[in-house]
Amino acid sequence: MTTTHDHFPTDVTGLPEAHPSQFVELAEGERFDLSIAPVAKRIGDATVRMLGYNGSIPGPTLKVREGSEIIVDIENQGDTEATVHWHGLRLENRYDGTHETQRPMGHGERYSARVSFPDPGVYWYHPHIREDYGQEMGLYGNVIVEPADPGYWPPVHREVAVTLDDILIEDGQVAPFSRTETTHSAMGRFGNVLLAGGETDLSLTASLDEVVRFYLTNTANTRVFRVAVPGARVKLVGGDSGRIEHEQFVEDVVIAPSERAVIDVQFTQAGVLRMEHRTPDRTYCLAAIRVGQEPAEPSLTDQFEAPRTNADLAGERERIAPYLEAEPDKILSFLAEMDMAAPEGDGPVVYSCPMHPEVIDEEPGHCPQCGMKLLAVEAPAVTYTCPMHPEVVSEQPGHCPDCGMKLLPADLVAQAGGHHEHEEGHTHHAHDHETHAHHHGHEGHDHAAAGGIEWEDDMVEINRLTTPANMRWKLIDKATGDENGAIDWRFRVGDRVKIRLLNEMAGDHPMHHPFHVHGAGRFLVLARDGNVEPNLVWKDTVLVRTGETVDILLDVTNPGLWMAHCHIAEHHESGMMFSFKVDPEDGR
Repeated sequence: MTTTHDHFPTDVTGLPEAHPSQFVELAEGERFDLSIAPVAKRIGDATVRMLGYNGSIPGPTLKVREGSEIIVDIENQGDTEATVHWHGLRLENRYDGTHETQRPMGHGERYSARVSFPDPGVYWYHPHIREDYGQEMGLYGNVIVEPADPGYWPPVHREVAVTLDDILIEDGQVAPFSRTETTHSAMGRFGNVLLAGGETDLSLTASLDEVVRFYLTNTANTRVFRVAVPGARVKLVGGDSGRIEHEQFVEDVVIAPSERAVIDVQFTQAGVLRMEHRTPDRTYCLAAIRVGQEPAEPSLTDQFEAPRTNADLAGERERIAPYLEAEPDKILSFLAEMDMAAPEGDGPVVYSCPMHPEVIDEEPGHCPQCGMKLLAVEAPAVTYTCPMHPEVVSEQPGHCPDCGMKLLPADLVAQAGGHHEHEEGHTHHAHDHETHAHHHGHEGHDHAAAGGIEWEDDMVEINRLTTPANMRWKLIDKATGDENGAIDWRFRVGDRVKIRLLNEMAGDHPMHHPFHVHGAGRFLVLARDGNVEPNLVWKDTVLVRTGETVDILLDVTNPGLWMAHCHIAEHHESGMMFSFKVDPEDGR
Protein backbone atom coordinates (compact mmCIF):
# COMPACT_ATOMS: atom_id res chain seq x y z
CA MET A 1 0.00 0.00 0.00
CA THR A 2 1.68 3.22 -1.07
CA THR A 3 -1.13 5.72 -0.68
CA THR A 4 -4.90 5.85 -0.82
CA HIS A 5 -7.35 8.55 0.09
CA ASP A 6 -7.88 6.70 3.39
CA HIS A 7 -4.24 6.30 4.39
CA PHE A 8 -1.22 8.55 4.69
CA PRO A 9 1.43 8.04 1.98
CA THR A 10 4.21 5.48 2.36
CA ASP A 11 6.08 5.88 -0.96
CA VAL A 12 9.75 6.92 -0.61
CA THR A 13 10.30 7.82 -4.30
CA GLY A 14 12.21 11.08 -4.65
CA LEU A 15 12.41 11.79 -0.94
CA PRO A 16 15.66 13.13 0.56
CA GLU A 17 17.51 10.70 2.79
CA ALA A 18 17.28 11.50 6.51
CA HIS A 19 20.58 12.95 7.72
CA PRO A 20 22.14 12.92 11.20
CA SER A 21 20.60 15.20 13.80
CA GLN A 22 22.23 18.62 14.33
CA PHE A 23 23.31 20.03 17.68
CA VAL A 24 22.53 23.76 17.68
CA GLU A 25 23.47 26.28 20.37
CA LEU A 26 21.22 29.34 20.39
CA ALA A 27 21.82 32.61 22.24
CA GLU A 28 19.25 35.02 23.69
CA GLY A 29 16.98 36.43 20.98
CA GLU A 30 18.29 34.25 18.13
CA ARG A 31 15.94 32.98 15.41
CA PHE A 32 15.88 29.35 14.31
CA ASP A 33 14.20 27.79 11.25
CA LEU A 34 12.36 24.52 11.85
CA SER A 35 10.75 22.67 8.93
CA ILE A 36 8.45 19.62 8.92
CA ALA A 37 8.86 17.47 5.80
CA PRO A 38 8.95 13.83 4.63
CA VAL A 39 12.25 11.94 4.47
CA ALA A 40 13.42 8.46 3.50
CA LYS A 41 14.87 6.67 6.51
CA ARG A 42 16.74 3.37 6.69
CA ILE A 43 15.41 1.13 9.46
CA GLY A 44 17.01 -2.31 9.52
CA ASP A 45 16.61 -3.78 6.02
CA ALA A 46 13.84 -1.39 5.01
CA THR A 47 13.85 2.16 3.64
CA VAL A 48 10.65 3.79 4.89
CA ARG A 49 8.87 7.10 4.49
CA MET A 50 8.97 9.14 7.70
CA LEU A 51 8.70 12.79 8.73
CA GLY A 52 11.60 14.81 10.06
CA TYR A 53 12.28 18.17 11.62
CA ASN A 54 14.97 19.79 9.42
CA GLY A 55 15.48 16.49 7.61
CA SER A 56 16.60 14.41 10.59
CA ILE A 57 15.13 11.92 13.08
CA PRO A 58 15.33 12.99 15.84
CA GLY A 59 15.14 16.66 14.90
CA PRO A 60 17.84 19.13 15.94
CA THR A 61 18.89 19.18 19.59
CA LEU A 62 18.69 22.81 20.69
CA LYS A 63 20.95 24.01 23.51
CA VAL A 64 19.91 27.25 25.19
CA ARG A 65 20.58 29.14 28.41
CA GLU A 66 18.21 29.22 31.38
CA GLY A 67 16.24 32.45 31.30
CA SER A 68 16.74 33.00 27.57
CA GLU A 69 14.15 33.33 24.80
CA ILE A 70 14.41 32.46 21.11
CA ILE A 71 12.12 32.74 18.08
CA VAL A 72 11.43 29.55 16.14
CA ASP A 73 10.13 30.03 12.58
CA ILE A 74 8.23 26.84 11.70
CA GLU A 75 7.21 25.69 8.21
CA ASN A 76 4.86 22.77 7.62
CA GLN A 77 5.57 20.64 4.54
CA GLY A 78 4.13 17.53 6.22
CA ASP A 79 0.99 15.45 5.70
CA THR A 80 -1.42 17.00 8.19
CA GLU A 81 -2.26 20.28 9.82
CA ALA A 82 0.51 20.93 12.30
CA THR A 83 1.51 22.61 15.52
CA VAL A 84 4.77 22.20 17.44
CA HIS A 85 4.28 21.70 21.18
CA TRP A 86 7.17 22.67 23.48
CA HIS A 87 6.85 19.90 26.01
CA GLY A 88 7.51 20.78 29.66
CA LEU A 89 8.38 24.43 29.05
CA ARG A 90 6.57 27.05 31.15
CA LEU A 91 6.35 29.46 28.25
CA GLU A 92 3.77 32.06 27.23
CA ASN A 93 0.45 30.28 26.64
CA ARG A 94 -0.05 31.49 23.07
CA TYR A 95 3.13 29.63 22.00
CA ASP A 96 2.29 26.30 23.69
CA GLY A 97 1.65 24.72 20.29
CA THR A 98 -1.84 23.21 20.48
CA HIS A 99 -4.95 23.73 18.35
CA GLU A 100 -6.37 25.78 21.25
CA THR A 101 -3.49 28.28 21.38
CA GLN A 102 -2.88 28.87 17.67
CA ARG A 103 -4.43 28.35 14.27
CA PRO A 104 -2.95 25.09 12.98
CA MET A 105 -0.54 25.38 10.05
CA GLY A 106 -1.87 23.86 6.84
CA HIS A 107 0.52 22.36 4.31
CA GLY A 108 2.96 25.07 3.19
CA GLU A 109 2.03 27.44 6.01
CA ARG A 110 4.32 28.99 8.62
CA TYR A 111 4.15 30.02 12.26
CA SER A 112 6.63 31.81 14.52
CA ALA A 113 6.82 30.84 18.19
CA ARG A 114 8.56 32.83 20.90
CA VAL A 115 9.97 30.11 23.12
CA SER A 116 11.30 30.86 26.60
CA PHE A 117 13.26 28.63 28.96
CA PRO A 118 12.70 29.46 32.64
CA ASP A 119 13.91 26.12 34.02
CA PRO A 120 17.12 24.12 33.55
CA GLY A 121 16.90 20.53 32.35
CA VAL A 122 15.91 18.57 29.25
CA TYR A 123 12.71 19.18 27.27
CA TRP A 124 11.41 18.21 23.86
CA TYR A 125 9.18 19.28 21.00
CA HIS A 126 6.63 17.25 19.04
CA PRO A 127 3.26 17.51 17.21
CA HIS A 128 -0.01 18.12 19.00
CA ILE A 129 -2.37 17.31 16.10
CA ARG A 130 -2.55 13.61 15.14
CA GLU A 131 0.26 13.07 17.59
CA ASP A 132 -0.20 9.30 17.12
CA TYR A 133 0.90 9.70 13.48
CA GLY A 134 3.48 12.48 13.68
CA GLN A 135 5.43 11.11 16.62
CA GLU A 136 5.52 7.59 15.18
CA MET A 137 6.78 9.10 11.92
CA GLY A 138 9.77 10.71 13.68
CA LEU A 139 8.67 14.21 14.68
CA TYR A 140 10.51 14.73 17.95
CA GLY A 141 13.58 16.63 19.09
CA ASN A 142 15.26 17.69 22.33
CA VAL A 143 15.93 21.02 24.02
CA ILE A 144 18.69 21.17 26.64
CA VAL A 145 18.48 24.18 28.95
CA GLU A 146 21.86 25.00 30.46
CA PRO A 147 21.55 26.17 34.08
CA ALA A 148 22.50 29.73 34.99
CA ASP A 149 24.19 28.31 38.13
CA PRO A 150 27.42 26.60 36.98
CA GLY A 151 27.29 24.27 39.99
CA TYR A 152 23.70 23.18 39.35
CA TRP A 153 24.72 19.75 38.00
CA PRO A 154 27.65 17.65 39.20
CA PRO A 155 30.69 17.79 36.88
CA VAL A 156 30.85 15.45 33.85
CA HIS A 157 33.17 15.07 30.88
CA ARG A 158 30.42 15.14 28.23
CA GLU A 159 26.68 15.33 27.67
CA VAL A 160 24.68 13.18 25.22
CA ALA A 161 20.95 13.43 24.45
CA VAL A 162 19.28 10.12 23.50
CA THR A 163 15.65 9.73 22.41
CA LEU A 164 14.02 6.33 23.07
CA ASP A 165 11.33 5.21 20.65
CA ASP A 166 9.81 2.29 18.79
CA ILE A 167 8.20 1.97 15.37
CA LEU A 168 5.84 -0.59 13.82
CA ILE A 169 7.26 -1.94 10.54
CA GLU A 170 5.13 -4.29 8.43
CA ASP A 171 6.02 -5.57 4.95
CA GLY A 172 8.97 -3.19 4.66
CA GLN A 173 6.94 -0.07 5.45
CA VAL A 174 5.72 1.81 8.48
CA ALA A 175 2.39 0.09 9.25
CA PRO A 176 -0.35 2.17 7.63
CA PHE A 177 -2.18 5.02 9.34
CA SER A 178 -5.74 6.05 8.59
CA ARG A 179 -6.19 9.72 7.74
CA THR A 180 -9.59 9.76 9.42
CA GLU A 181 -9.26 7.86 12.68
CA THR A 182 -6.76 6.72 15.27
CA THR A 183 -6.28 2.96 15.57
CA HIS A 184 -4.64 0.87 18.32
CA SER A 185 -6.68 2.90 20.82
CA ALA A 186 -6.69 0.18 23.49
CA MET A 187 -3.00 -0.40 24.22
CA GLY A 188 -1.52 2.36 22.10
CA ARG A 189 0.54 1.55 19.02
CA PHE A 190 3.52 -0.54 20.11
CA GLY A 191 6.39 -0.71 17.65
CA ASN A 192 8.25 -3.89 16.76
CA VAL A 193 11.61 -2.15 16.21
CA LEU A 194 13.30 -0.12 18.93
CA LEU A 195 15.08 3.15 18.11
CA ALA A 196 17.65 4.98 20.26
CA GLY A 197 18.63 8.36 18.90
CA GLY A 198 16.56 7.42 15.82
CA GLU A 199 18.79 4.39 15.11
CA THR A 200 18.30 0.63 15.40
CA ASP A 201 22.01 0.15 16.14
CA LEU A 202 23.18 3.26 17.99
CA SER A 203 26.94 3.11 18.54
CA LEU A 204 28.67 5.28 21.15
CA THR A 205 32.20 5.54 22.51
CA ALA A 206 33.67 6.47 25.89
CA SER A 207 37.04 6.66 27.60
CA LEU A 208 37.99 4.64 30.67
CA ASP A 209 36.48 6.17 33.85
CA GLU A 210 34.79 8.87 31.77
CA VAL A 211 31.59 10.32 33.29
CA VAL A 212 28.96 10.95 30.61
CA ARG A 213 25.63 12.66 31.27
CA PHE A 214 22.78 11.07 29.30
CA TYR A 215 19.61 13.07 28.78
CA LEU A 216 17.05 10.32 28.08
CA THR A 217 13.65 11.20 26.58
CA ASN A 218 10.90 8.65 25.91
CA THR A 219 9.31 9.76 22.61
CA ALA A 220 7.39 6.49 22.01
CA ASN A 221 3.63 6.49 21.45
CA THR A 222 2.98 4.04 24.29
CA ARG A 223 6.03 1.94 25.26
CA VAL A 224 7.51 2.38 28.74
CA PHE A 225 11.30 1.97 28.88
CA ARG A 226 13.40 0.64 31.75
CA VAL A 227 16.98 1.63 30.94
CA ALA A 228 20.10 0.02 32.39
CA VAL A 229 23.83 0.14 31.53
CA PRO A 230 25.23 -3.10 32.99
CA GLY A 231 28.96 -2.99 33.68
CA ALA A 232 28.92 0.76 34.27
CA ARG A 233 27.97 2.85 37.30
CA VAL A 234 24.72 4.78 36.89
CA LYS A 235 23.71 7.75 39.03
CA LEU A 236 20.27 9.34 38.66
CA VAL A 237 20.69 13.12 38.92
CA GLY A 238 17.58 14.62 37.29
CA GLY A 239 14.13 14.17 35.79
CA ASP A 240 11.56 16.04 33.72
CA SER A 241 12.42 19.56 34.83
CA GLY A 242 15.86 19.67 36.42
CA ARG A 243 17.73 17.99 39.21
CA ILE A 244 16.38 15.64 41.87
CA GLU A 245 16.43 16.09 45.64
CA HIS A 246 18.89 13.26 46.34
CA GLU A 247 21.24 12.01 43.63
CA GLN A 248 21.29 8.23 43.83
CA PHE A 249 23.06 5.23 42.35
CA VAL A 250 20.56 3.02 40.51
CA GLU A 251 20.40 -0.25 38.59
CA ASP A 252 17.92 1.17 36.05
CA VAL A 253 15.45 3.99 35.42
CA VAL A 254 11.81 3.64 34.31
CA ILE A 255 10.74 6.29 31.77
CA ALA A 256 7.13 6.53 30.57
CA PRO A 257 6.13 8.22 27.30
CA SER A 258 7.20 11.91 27.37
CA GLU A 259 9.14 11.60 30.64
CA ARG A 260 12.83 12.40 30.87
CA ALA A 261 15.62 11.01 33.06
CA VAL A 262 19.06 12.54 33.51
CA ILE A 263 21.69 9.93 34.41
CA ASP A 264 25.44 10.29 34.91
CA VAL A 265 27.24 7.11 33.84
CA GLN A 266 30.85 6.26 34.69
CA PHE A 267 32.53 3.64 32.49
CA THR A 268 34.91 1.83 34.84
CA GLN A 269 35.89 -1.04 32.53
CA ALA A 270 37.20 -1.17 28.97
CA GLY A 271 35.38 -3.16 26.29
CA VAL A 272 31.92 -3.09 24.73
CA LEU A 273 29.00 -2.34 27.04
CA ARG A 274 25.32 -2.05 26.19
CA MET A 275 22.58 0.34 27.06
CA GLU A 276 19.59 -1.96 27.54
CA HIS A 277 15.81 -1.85 27.87
CA ARG A 278 14.75 -4.46 30.41
CA THR A 279 11.21 -5.75 30.91
CA PRO A 280 10.12 -8.60 33.20
CA ASP A 281 10.24 -10.93 30.18
CA ARG A 282 12.94 -9.62 27.85
CA THR A 283 16.09 -7.59 27.45
CA TYR A 284 16.64 -5.40 24.38
CA CYS A 285 19.85 -3.71 23.27
CA LEU A 286 19.39 0.03 22.76
CA ALA A 287 23.01 1.01 22.10
CA ALA A 288 26.53 -0.40 22.02
CA ILE A 289 29.13 1.64 23.93
CA ARG A 290 32.79 0.97 23.16
CA VAL A 291 34.97 1.94 26.11
CA GLY A 292 38.64 2.54 25.32
CA GLN A 293 41.75 1.90 27.44
CA GLU A 294 42.81 5.56 27.68
CA PRO A 295 41.64 7.15 30.94
CA ALA A 296 39.54 10.30 30.82
CA GLU A 297 41.14 13.54 32.00
CA PRO A 298 40.72 15.07 34.47
CA SER A 299 39.50 12.33 36.84
CA LEU A 300 35.99 13.03 38.14
CA THR A 301 35.75 9.85 40.21
CA ASP A 302 35.77 11.57 43.60
CA GLN A 303 32.91 13.90 42.66
CA PHE A 304 30.99 11.08 40.97
CA GLU A 305 31.19 8.91 44.07
CA ALA A 306 29.66 11.60 46.29
CA PRO A 307 25.91 11.86 45.52
CA ARG A 308 24.61 15.28 46.47
CA THR A 309 21.45 16.47 48.19
CA ASN A 310 20.11 19.61 46.51
CA ALA A 311 19.04 22.37 48.90
CA ASP A 312 16.37 23.83 46.61
CA LEU A 313 14.39 20.59 46.60
CA ALA A 314 15.08 19.89 50.26
CA GLY A 315 13.42 23.28 50.84
CA GLU A 316 10.44 22.18 48.73
CA ARG A 317 10.05 19.13 50.99
CA GLU A 318 9.49 21.44 53.96
CA ARG A 319 7.05 23.56 51.96
CA ILE A 320 4.92 20.60 50.84
CA ALA A 321 4.67 19.00 54.30
CA PRO A 322 1.23 20.52 55.08
CA TYR A 323 -0.16 19.16 51.79
CA LEU A 324 0.68 15.53 52.52
CA GLU A 325 -2.28 15.00 54.88
CA ALA A 326 -4.57 17.58 53.30
CA GLU A 327 -7.61 16.48 51.31
CA PRO A 328 -7.08 16.81 47.54
CA ASP A 329 -8.49 19.89 45.78
CA LYS A 330 -9.30 17.78 42.71
CA ILE A 331 -9.73 14.04 42.15
CA LEU A 332 -9.24 12.74 38.61
CA SER A 333 -10.16 9.19 37.67
CA PHE A 334 -8.77 7.18 34.70
CA LEU A 335 -11.24 4.72 33.18
CA ALA A 336 -11.81 2.73 29.96
CA GLU A 337 -15.06 1.75 28.25
CA MET A 338 -14.79 -0.89 25.55
CA ASP A 339 -17.58 -1.65 23.10
CA MET A 340 -16.47 -4.35 20.69
CA ALA A 341 -19.34 -5.70 18.58
CA ALA A 342 -20.38 -9.33 18.87
CA PRO A 343 -19.32 -11.54 15.95
CA GLU A 344 -21.68 -11.60 12.97
CA GLY A 345 -23.85 -14.65 12.47
CA ASP A 346 -26.70 -16.45 14.18
CA GLY A 347 -24.65 -18.80 16.31
CA PRO A 348 -24.32 -18.60 20.08
CA VAL A 349 -21.59 -16.44 21.60
CA VAL A 350 -19.39 -16.77 24.67
CA TYR A 351 -17.15 -14.15 26.28
CA SER A 352 -13.37 -14.34 26.23
CA CYS A 353 -10.41 -12.22 27.39
CA PRO A 354 -8.18 -11.04 24.49
CA MET A 355 -5.15 -11.27 26.78
CA HIS A 356 -6.07 -14.62 28.36
CA PRO A 357 -7.93 -16.67 25.69
CA GLU A 358 -8.29 -19.55 28.16
CA VAL A 359 -10.72 -17.36 30.17
CA ILE A 360 -14.17 -18.15 28.75
CA ASP A 361 -17.52 -17.27 30.28
CA GLU A 362 -21.09 -17.63 29.10
CA GLU A 363 -21.94 -14.21 30.57
CA PRO A 364 -20.39 -10.76 29.97
CA GLY A 365 -17.95 -9.66 32.65
CA HIS A 366 -14.29 -8.98 33.34
CA CYS A 367 -11.21 -11.21 33.32
CA PRO A 368 -10.31 -12.41 36.84
CA GLN A 369 -6.62 -12.30 35.93
CA CYS A 370 -6.22 -8.79 34.43
CA GLY A 371 -9.53 -6.96 34.80
CA MET A 372 -10.02 -6.61 31.04
CA LYS A 373 -13.59 -6.61 29.71
CA LEU A 374 -14.51 -9.99 28.19
CA LEU A 375 -15.33 -9.69 24.49
CA ALA A 376 -17.97 -11.65 22.61
CA VAL A 377 -16.66 -14.46 20.40
CA GLU A 378 -18.41 -17.24 18.55
CA ALA A 379 -19.15 -20.16 20.82
CA PRO A 380 -16.75 -23.01 20.12
CA ALA A 381 -18.06 -25.77 17.88
CA VAL A 382 -18.89 -28.90 19.82
CA THR A 383 -15.67 -30.73 19.12
CA TYR A 384 -13.07 -31.27 21.81
CA THR A 385 -9.34 -31.77 21.55
CA CYS A 386 -6.26 -32.19 23.72
CA PRO A 387 -4.02 -29.08 23.85
CA MET A 388 -1.00 -31.39 24.05
CA HIS A 389 -2.12 -33.89 21.44
CA PRO A 390 -4.14 -31.97 18.82
CA GLU A 391 -4.65 -35.15 16.82
CA VAL A 392 -6.98 -36.33 19.59
CA VAL A 393 -10.45 -35.10 18.61
CA SER A 394 -13.79 -36.04 20.20
CA GLU A 395 -17.43 -35.08 19.79
CA GLN A 396 -17.84 -35.33 23.57
CA PRO A 397 -16.04 -33.81 26.57
CA GLY A 398 -13.64 -36.19 28.24
CA HIS A 399 -9.95 -36.84 28.78
CA CYS A 400 -7.04 -37.51 26.44
CA PRO A 401 -6.24 -41.25 26.13
CA ASP A 402 -2.55 -40.38 25.63
CA CYS A 403 -1.93 -38.09 28.62
CA GLY A 404 -5.12 -37.91 30.66
CA MET A 405 -5.50 -34.13 30.11
CA LYS A 406 -9.02 -32.77 30.04
CA LEU A 407 -10.20 -32.20 26.47
CA LEU A 408 -11.00 -28.58 25.64
CA PRO A 409 -13.19 -27.05 22.91
CA ALA A 410 -11.19 -27.19 19.67
CA ASP A 411 -11.84 -23.54 18.75
CA LEU A 412 -10.49 -22.45 22.11
CA VAL A 413 -7.30 -24.48 21.67
CA ALA A 414 -6.78 -23.03 18.18
CA GLN A 415 -7.46 -19.52 19.44
CA ALA A 416 -4.99 -19.84 22.30
CA GLY A 417 -2.35 -21.34 20.02
CA GLY A 418 -2.82 -18.58 17.47
CA HIS A 419 -2.51 -15.99 20.20
CA HIS A 420 0.85 -17.36 21.29
CA GLU A 421 2.12 -17.66 17.75
CA HIS A 422 1.15 -14.11 16.91
CA GLU A 423 2.63 -12.70 20.07
CA GLU A 424 5.89 -14.55 19.56
CA GLY A 425 6.02 -13.83 15.84
CA HIS A 426 5.22 -10.17 16.40
CA THR A 427 8.02 -9.75 18.89
CA HIS A 428 10.69 -11.84 17.21
CA HIS A 429 10.12 -10.05 13.92
CA ALA A 430 10.51 -6.96 16.06
CA HIS A 431 14.00 -7.09 17.22
CA ASP A 432 16.79 -8.65 15.26
CA HIS A 433 19.15 -7.05 17.78
CA GLU A 434 17.20 -8.35 20.76
CA THR A 435 18.51 -10.88 23.25
CA HIS A 436 16.01 -12.90 25.26
CA ALA A 437 17.38 -13.06 28.78
CA HIS A 438 14.32 -14.95 29.91
CA HIS A 439 10.70 -15.49 28.97
CA HIS A 440 7.86 -16.23 31.33
CA GLY A 441 4.94 -16.79 29.00
CA HIS A 442 2.13 -14.51 30.09
CA GLU A 443 3.65 -13.19 33.31
CA GLY A 444 3.46 -9.72 31.76
CA HIS A 445 -0.35 -9.86 32.11
CA ASP A 446 -0.01 -10.12 35.87
CA HIS A 447 -0.18 -6.46 36.90
CA ALA A 448 1.76 -7.13 40.11
CA ALA A 449 4.59 -9.04 38.40
CA ALA A 450 4.82 -6.35 35.70
CA GLY A 451 4.80 -3.51 38.21
CA GLY A 452 1.48 -2.22 36.90
CA ILE A 453 2.93 -1.61 33.42
CA GLU A 454 1.94 -3.14 30.07
CA TRP A 455 5.43 -3.69 28.68
CA GLU A 456 4.25 -5.19 25.34
CA ASP A 457 1.13 -5.36 23.19
CA ASP A 458 -0.33 -8.70 24.25
CA MET A 459 -3.54 -8.49 22.22
CA VAL A 460 -2.20 -7.41 18.86
CA GLU A 461 -5.19 -8.20 16.65
CA ILE A 462 -7.80 -6.78 19.02
CA ASN A 463 -5.69 -3.64 19.61
CA ARG A 464 -5.40 -3.00 15.87
CA LEU A 465 -9.21 -2.92 15.61
CA THR A 466 -9.76 -0.47 18.48
CA THR A 467 -10.61 3.13 17.59
CA PRO A 468 -12.24 6.00 19.50
CA ALA A 469 -15.57 4.59 18.28
CA ASN A 470 -15.28 1.33 20.21
CA MET A 471 -12.68 2.23 22.88
CA ARG A 472 -13.39 5.24 25.07
CA TRP A 473 -10.63 6.39 27.38
CA LYS A 474 -11.86 8.75 30.06
CA LEU A 475 -10.52 11.26 32.53
CA ILE A 476 -13.32 11.89 35.03
CA ASP A 477 -13.60 14.71 37.55
CA LYS A 478 -14.87 12.79 40.58
CA ALA A 479 -16.52 15.88 42.12
CA THR A 480 -18.71 16.69 39.12
CA GLY A 481 -18.74 13.54 36.98
CA ASP A 482 -17.51 15.62 34.03
CA GLU A 483 -15.47 13.65 31.48
CA ASN A 484 -12.56 14.66 29.25
CA GLY A 485 -13.30 17.91 27.39
CA ALA A 486 -16.25 18.71 29.65
CA ILE A 487 -13.95 19.09 32.68
CA ASP A 488 -13.90 22.78 33.58
CA TRP A 489 -11.20 23.57 36.11
CA ARG A 490 -10.16 27.13 36.89
CA PHE A 491 -7.09 28.22 38.85
CA ARG A 492 -5.20 31.43 39.54
CA VAL A 493 -1.48 32.16 39.25
CA GLY A 494 0.05 31.42 42.67
CA ASP A 495 -2.32 28.55 43.49
CA ARG A 496 -0.94 25.27 44.77
CA VAL A 497 -3.39 22.58 43.76
CA LYS A 498 -3.36 19.07 45.21
CA ILE A 499 -4.65 16.65 42.56
CA ARG A 500 -5.33 12.98 43.27
CA LEU A 501 -4.97 10.71 40.23
CA LEU A 502 -6.92 7.44 40.51
CA ASN A 503 -6.15 4.74 37.96
CA GLU A 504 -9.30 2.64 38.31
CA MET A 505 -9.26 -1.16 38.15
CA ALA A 506 -13.04 -1.08 37.58
CA GLY A 507 -12.86 -0.12 33.89
CA ASP A 508 -12.93 -2.37 30.84
CA HIS A 509 -9.18 -2.27 30.25
CA PRO A 510 -6.98 -1.38 33.23
CA MET A 511 -3.50 -0.22 32.23
CA HIS A 512 -0.91 2.44 33.09
CA HIS A 513 -1.20 6.09 32.00
CA PRO A 514 1.48 8.81 31.82
CA PHE A 515 -0.41 11.95 32.86
CA HIS A 516 0.98 15.21 31.42
CA VAL A 517 0.19 18.80 32.42
CA HIS A 518 1.09 21.58 29.96
CA GLY A 519 3.00 24.72 30.94
CA ALA A 520 0.54 26.25 33.43
CA GLY A 521 3.13 25.25 36.01
CA ARG A 522 5.06 22.23 37.14
CA PHE A 523 4.31 19.73 39.86
CA LEU A 524 5.85 17.58 42.58
CA VAL A 525 4.72 14.03 43.28
CA LEU A 526 3.58 13.98 46.93
CA ALA A 527 2.74 10.30 47.36
CA ARG A 528 2.00 7.03 45.56
CA ASP A 529 -0.62 4.77 47.13
CA GLY A 530 -0.27 6.80 50.33
CA ASN A 531 3.51 6.37 50.51
CA VAL A 532 5.35 9.70 50.63
CA GLU A 533 7.56 10.26 47.56
CA PRO A 534 11.14 9.80 48.83
CA ASN A 535 12.95 11.80 46.15
CA LEU A 536 11.41 15.03 44.85
CA VAL A 537 11.89 16.34 41.31
CA TRP A 538 9.90 18.91 39.34
CA LYS A 539 7.67 17.06 36.86
CA ASP A 540 5.33 17.68 33.93
CA THR A 541 4.46 13.98 33.41
CA VAL A 542 3.83 11.25 35.97
CA LEU A 543 3.39 7.53 35.31
CA VAL A 544 0.24 6.30 37.07
CA ARG A 545 0.51 2.52 37.09
CA THR A 546 -2.43 0.14 36.84
CA GLY A 547 -4.58 0.46 39.97
CA GLU A 548 -2.31 3.11 41.48
CA THR A 549 -3.29 6.34 43.26
CA VAL A 550 -0.85 9.24 42.87
CA ASP A 551 -1.06 12.62 44.62
CA ILE A 552 0.62 15.58 42.93
CA LEU A 553 0.98 19.24 43.92
CA LEU A 554 0.72 21.63 40.95
CA ASP A 555 2.46 25.00 41.32
CA VAL A 556 0.41 27.30 39.08
CA THR A 557 2.61 30.01 37.52
CA ASN A 558 1.33 30.82 34.02
CA PRO A 559 -2.03 32.29 32.94
CA GLY A 560 -3.87 30.96 29.88
CA LEU A 561 -5.76 27.94 28.59
CA TRP A 562 -3.70 24.80 29.25
CA MET A 563 -4.13 21.12 28.44
CA ALA A 564 -3.75 18.03 30.58
CA HIS A 565 -3.90 14.56 29.05
CA CYS A 566 -2.64 11.01 28.94
CA HIS A 567 0.60 10.98 26.93
CA ILE A 568 -0.07 7.61 25.32
CA ALA A 569 -0.65 9.21 21.91
CA GLU A 570 -3.58 6.98 20.96
CA HIS A 571 -5.30 7.61 24.31
CA HIS A 572 -4.84 11.37 23.91
CA GLU A 573 -6.21 11.19 20.36
CA SER A 574 -9.12 9.08 21.66
CA GLY A 575 -10.26 11.97 23.86
CA MET A 576 -8.37 11.36 27.11
CA MET A 577 -7.64 15.06 27.59
CA PHE A 578 -9.12 18.32 28.86
CA SER A 579 -8.18 21.99 29.16
CA PHE A 580 -8.22 24.22 32.22
CA LYS A 581 -8.12 28.00 32.62
CA VAL A 582 -5.54 29.89 34.70
CA ASP A 583 -6.34 33.49 35.59
CA PRO A 584 -3.62 36.08 36.27
CA GLU A 585 -2.77 36.63 39.93
CA ASP A 586 -4.42 40.06 39.93
CA GLY A 587 -7.59 38.62 38.39
CA ARG A 588 -7.45 40.70 35.19
